[in-house]
Amino acid sequence: MVESYHPLRIFTGSAHPELAREIASILNVSLGRSTTRRMPDSEIHVMLDEVVRDQDIFIIQPCSEPVNDNLMELMLYLDALRRASTHSVSVVIPYFPYARQERMAQGREAISARVVANMLECQGARRVIFVDIHNRAIQGFFNIPVDPLSAVPLLADYFRKPEYANAALVSPDVGRASMAGKYAELLNLPLVVMHKRRTSFSSTETTHVVGDIEGRRPIIIDDVMAGGSVLKQIDALYDQGAQGKACFAITHPVLLPTALKRLDEDERIEKLVVTNTIPLTPEKQHPKVEVLSIAPLLADIILSIYRGASISERLILG
Repeated sequence: MVESYHPLRIFTGSAHPELAREIASILNVSLGRSTTRRMPDSEIHVMLDEVVRDQDIFIIQPCSEPVNDNLMELMLYLDALRRASTHSVSVVIPYFPYARQERMAQGREAISARVVANMLECQGARRVIFVDIHNRAIQGFFNIPVDPLSAVPLLADYFRKPEYANAALVSPDVGRASMAGKYAELLNLPLVVMHKRRTSFSSTETTHVVGDIEGRRPIIIDDVMAGGSVLKQIDALYDQGAQGKACFAITHPVLLPTALKRLDEDERIEKLVVTNTIPLTPEKQHPKVEVLSIAPLLADIILSIYRGASISERLILG
């Protein structure tokens, strides 16, 4: 590849080194050498093991579980890189932490996503890249360039198969209807929207289904699956005449134990198609979970940014 005066380098924290190695391999650059240590008192210590002066650094660090450890590690790397006189540091944070705490739903709440944005900016990030963030308005929390990418085209391509010709794309709530609409447009399939009501901080119930699901196979989409509440919402779809086994298209597989338990117990669920924005630990590697790599998309975006090329056609701005 063509190098500029400021060499391109890829670094990673300890959150998802496999993804960083895949990106570096696609770009044909060596992965930067660094060390993260967990101290006996639970503090984190980071060290850059090579010179990075005047280089354009992209650091890969999704902030999934343990969220706070991974976020703090990222902040320390930003500090170390800035103090080492890099030319620029761009943060590739495929899974953005605290994205579901982006507003005050009731009085006296912290707007945690804004706090994360402030931290990244104050620590010297030149730009931030994330994938399918829970609320796209979070990019407005930043005063630096933000590239909001989406895994929707990647996941939609998976369902371009004859067995899904009679499917319908299902949004689990009104908030994800726009995302589901993009799937429906790419696949030329009908759109169904479920309406739900929150019954507590951690639970919801489906009140009604809008759209014709009768006789169709449901493909339920969402940006993130944590506790798996959406898995139990499929009762409403089958009550409305859905047929065949259900599939899910999920960008970020947080997959808490309750979600894995529901995958085990519900025979109507055929598979969960996810991306590798979050590493799947051994206990989360379920037979129904199929993983697609986001690395080619991220590598392409990184190279375009480094070369100063336009990436607007690959951003989700609508």
